[in-house]
Amino acid sequence: MHDYADFFARGRDALLEGKAVHESPPVEGGTRWGASAVLRPTGPVLERLTALAASVGETADPGHWVHGPKTLHFTLRSLERHRRVVPSDDPYRLAYAASLDEAVAGSPPIRIELRGVSPHTGGVLAFGHPVDDSLVSLQKRFAQSLDRRGVGAFESWARDRWYVSLMHFAAPVTNPKAIVAWCDEHADVRMGLAEIKAAEIVQPVHTGVGIRMETLERAILV
Repeated sequence: MHDYADFFARGRDALLEGKAVHESPPVEGGTRWGASAVLRPTGPVLERLTALAASVGETADPGHWVHGPKTLHFTLRSLERHRRVVPSDDPYRLAYAASLDEAVAGSPPIRIELRGVSPHTGGVLAFGHPVDDSLVSLQKRFAQSLDRRGVGAFESWARDRWYVSLMHFAAPVTNPKAIVAWCDEHADVRMGLAEIKAAEIVQPVHTGVGIRMETLERAILV
C-alpha cells in the first residue's frame, strides 16, 4: 500500500519547485483520456467532492479542468488510447462490457472512504481508502476477464492507490503557493463513505472547458 503522506509531501514539493504539468485536449490515438472502467461516487459524497473541486478551482488560475459530478470518478482500469467515437458494435467495446459483467457477478457494492486531498504535478486529488478487499478483488477479476478476451494489455499494472481527481491542470500554473495552501488546509478533510453500486465503461469527451465522462456500458454490483 502506498504511503499517502509521502505522496502528499512529494506532490507539494513538486508544485512549489515549478514542476507542474498540464493537460491538452484529447487527440485521436493519444495515450490520455481513452475509454476506461470507472466507479462513480453518488449521493452526499459526490456533493462534497463537487464542492471541494469548485473550491480548489476558485483558488487556482482560470483555464484548469475543474471536475463536476459528471466527471468525478475512481479509475478501475484505463482500457485503450483515445477514440472520439467508440461504436456500439465495436469488438473491443463488446469485450470490455462482457469482461465487466463477468467481473461484477456476485460482487457486493464497493465501499470507499473519501478522506484527505493532495496536490500532485498534474492537479489536485481526493484520496480513497477501501474499507475491505472488495475493490482489489474486483480489479483482479476484471483484469483476468480482459486477459481471457485478449484485450488486457493497455494498462497492465494493479492499482493500489485510489483517488478521485478534483482538478487537472490545463494551463501553466502561476500560483502554486495558493494551491498548496488550499491543500494544506484541506489535507485531512473527510468527505464520507461512498457505497458504489455500479461499475461503468466510460468515454471521456472534451467539452471545451473540461472533461465529461459518457457512459458506454454499465454493470450493477449487488
